[in-house]
Amino acid sequence: MSTLEQEIVDGAELKAAVARKEAELRALRGRLAQWQESVAGTPVRETDFTSVSGREIAPLYSPLDLGPDGYGERLGLPGEFPFTRGPYATMYRTRLWTMRQFAGFATAEETNERYHYLLKNGQTGLSVAFDFPTLMGYDGDHPRSLGEVGVCGVAISSLADMETLFDGIPLDQVSVSMTINGPAIILFCFYVAAAEKQGVDASKLRGTVQNDILKEYQAQHAWLFPPEPALRCIVDMFEWCSEHAPRYNPISISGYHIREAGATAGQELAFTLGNGFEYVERGMARGLDVDAFAPRLSFFFDVHNDFFEEIAKLRAARRIWAKRLRDVYGAKNPESWRLRTHCQTAGVTLTAQQPENNIVRVAYQAMAAVLGGTQSLHTNSMDETLALPTEKAVRIALRTQQVLAHETGVPHTIDPLAGSYYVETLTDELEAEAEALFAEIEEQGGVVPGIEAGWFQQQIAHSAMRQQIEVENGDRTIVGVNDFTDGSEQVEIDVLRIGPEVEERQRARMAELRSSRDAEAVERTLAALTAACRDGDNLVPRILDCARAYCTLYEIRHAMEEVFGAYREPVFF
Repeated sequence: MSTLEQEIVDGAELKAAVARKEAELRALRGRLAQWQESVAGTPVRETDFTSVSGREIAPLYSPLDLGPDGYGERLGLPGEFPFTRGPYATMYRTRLWTMRQFAGFATAEETNERYHYLLKNGQTGLSVAFDFPTLMGYDGDHPRSLGEVGVCGVAISSLADMETLFDGIPLDQVSVSMTINGPAIILFCFYVAAAEKQGVDASKLRGTVQNDILKEYQAQHAWLFPPEPALRCIVDMFEWCSEHAPRYNPISISGYHIREAGATAGQELAFTLGNGFEYVERGMARGLDVDAFAPRLSFFFDVHNDFFEEIAKLRAARRIWAKRLRDVYGAKNPESWRLRTHCQTAGVTLTAQQPENNIVRVAYQAMAAVLGGTQSLHTNSMDETLALPTEKAVRIALRTQQVLAHETGVPHTIDPLAGSYYVETLTDELEAEAEALFAEIEEQGGVVPGIEAGWFQQQIAHSAMRQQIEVENGDRTIVGVNDFTDGSEQVEIDVLRIGPEVEERQRARMAELRSSRDAEAVERTLAALTAACRDGDNLVPRILDCARAYCTLYEIRHAMEEVFGAYREPVFF
């Protein structure tokens, strides 16, 4: 048979296959119409068939919902563009997700003990929770820290505290995530300097610093400086890490706090990726090659109660990021297209009433994160709505991940829900919703103008209000809160209490530090930092010098604030 004859045969076979497919779909439409007619009068439960985000859920999904190409190029294969089915080819068959537990309380010594406990019990990575003064750039002995030292996390006021925090923990072997944003560049430098004290070069460090200031302006409000100088600090870290710490993630672009503030799944997806695009554009505007820093950008998503919506959200996120990085920003390296994420179960879903129910919520959320293809996972403890978690509660939360990993069989196959009519439809819907929101962000003039105009804050507030009204009206059931209450709501469980002696110990540590350090070195390095802020130099080397001289967190913040000023959010109505 000649080549031409073969092409004619192949063409005929293709036409026949298309015709068969069209006939099958026509037949399916007819069968669905008959089915819908047959169930039209059947009573249904009195409930609102919508997702947590307010998305209408159809009673049935079929191939007709997937579009003309089924799932074809929109899915691909795991580890291949557009990464819908997972960022790595073999996923959990090669390596399980990193199991982290967010931990930090009281002083560095006490938190160090908790870290050793967690590592001994099978945790594979550490995640640092800082107290509120640290999050806001204040030392433990600052007047504005009164009553807050060590209460919601660990107090870290200088390199000395960071050294104590990781005493006996080899920083070239343990991956460490730090949840810090406004003063992230300072805490990062404390961490690098602490590694140096262990003899560990920055090139060997693995881990992540959150460092996502845009979502702070949108949702969480732990900022120091106005947007432009804050973004400069982030790009400085991109630049420095690409050369000196290539295995470290200088940012974790976070949807978690956007969702916790009340955003829907679609808003979390769009606002988080929109912020990510802004960071990419800032790095490129600095003159950095996108492939020099994009492979180390990581993400952090909330995993809420709506099981399938959360799975679809993570799959859509990977696909959107891959297409935008390749097709818009011109990234050539597949590592730049590959969205990697840490997930945390939804703190906002935890209830003080019947707190043991939180164990069940967290287990389902953890399974959704794994089915969605997360690279790292934190499971909340049942008592976190009441206080910092006790050792018992943390152990149960960690065991939840270990049961999921080793007993359920869930990690045995890659993306097991691929091809599900419902999951694929949700993935497509969330991608389309995100693209529509990207267009709205552009109408605001971009991310920063949208923040300054209060657009993001208003969008999140409206969604939060809708969800709260649904709960208060009983339109959405929260077990043990607005339904299934039996008088056992206020269960007495042990909680971790942080007493005033923690603040007293931290003040004593600060006094000792100030009296024993080289005062001339402190003044010299702080002055050099202020000059670098003014001159436009990369700030990481100057802040590292301040850290090595044992300048305190607030002293470094103040030296930068002299040039950058402090941010005050406009009032929105």
